Amino acid sequence: MPYERLLNKSCIPTNQDIIDNIGGKANLWLRIHEFIADNYNFNKELAFFSKNYGWTVRYRKSNKTLASFFPEKGAFSILLVLGRMEAEKVNLIRDKLNKNFLSIFDDTEQLHDGRWLWIRILNQEDLDSFIKVIKIKRKPNR
Repeated sequence: MPYERLLNKSCIPTNQDIIDNIGGKANLWLRIHEFIADNYNFNKELAFFSKNYGWTVRYRKSNKTLASFFPEKGAFSILLVLGRMEAEKVNLIRDKLNKNFLSIFDDTEQLHDGRWLWIRILNQEDLDSFIKVIKIKRKPNR
């Protein structure tokens, strides 16, 4: 099943539009945004990423992005960029990450500007692995 993103730049989605589009996985979407709001002081922004990727909800502070969330029909994907040192720390917790996350991590090349992980969240295990890794990228405030 292909995952359709919100690609119409002229149609700015509301929070309800996003929730409706994600459908049955909306509880996971709400949980991760609640986690970020509770643990990080980043600004939440709705932005049009590009014609191929569509609308995103991203968290930024001082021109640095924590992560970008792309709502899709029936799911959502997260773009998380890890630097070389962060990627090395992820290798230290491999036994705590699910098979899907590890597959994405291992199949993504480390570039000079980071390892660009595109993670499709389909279940709680995917979300739990993402939370463990985002804590490596940026320590929670609490």
